[in-house]
Amino acid sequence: MDLTKLKGHVPDSVIAQIPGIQTKFELNTSLRLAHFLAQCGHESGNFQLVTENLNYGANGLFITFKKYFPTQEVAKLYERQPEKIGNHVYCNRNGNGSEASGEGYKFRGRGYIQLTGKVNYQAFSTSIGEDCVASPDLVATKYPLASAAWFFYKNGLHKIADGGSSDQVVTEVTKRVNGGTNGLADRLAHFKEYFALLS
Repeated sequence: MDLTKLKGHVPDSVIAQIPGIQTKFELNTSLRLAHFLAQCGHESGNFQLVTENLNYGANGLFITFKKYFPTQEVAKLYERQPEKIGNHVYCNRNGNGSEASGEGYKFRGRGYIQLTGKVNYQAFSTSIGEDCVASPDLVATKYPLASAAWFFYKNGLHKIADGGSSDQVVTEVTKRVNGGTNGLADRLAHFKEYFALLS
């Protein structure tokens, strides 16, 4: 597999990280790597975003996190306060403590596929042998691609990717990453581009 063919399509900094993840996370075929990079490319706005942006206005909170902000009045109490929003939305799940613990914001989404929650930071730390629970920003700065590859591997997405290069397989991978089909057209476009380059 010639990774140099990705040059100009994927940032050089990302290409440089690929050899370090291919064997460990079984992204060792063109098909698997194309599926993986397509999801990363979409989730991170073309590999630009490595930390979840929680700076929502009241309307954004009401639309995006309606379960946690059921009325505009509740949403207004939190708007434009990213730390408070993260602690509210992510408390008491994924291994995070209460809202007061601050762990919701501390373990907010980071990396190219937004690793979220203390339990996932702990499992990823064990996988790579470096403590990302003590230093969560490492996921964004040092391991944005590795954390995404870990997620992909842990959720069996590399095996779903083996199903082929059809739109249906990209859709199946997308549902596992996104929980739905948000941004499917962009993910499909990324996949076709990367698979053509790597094949």
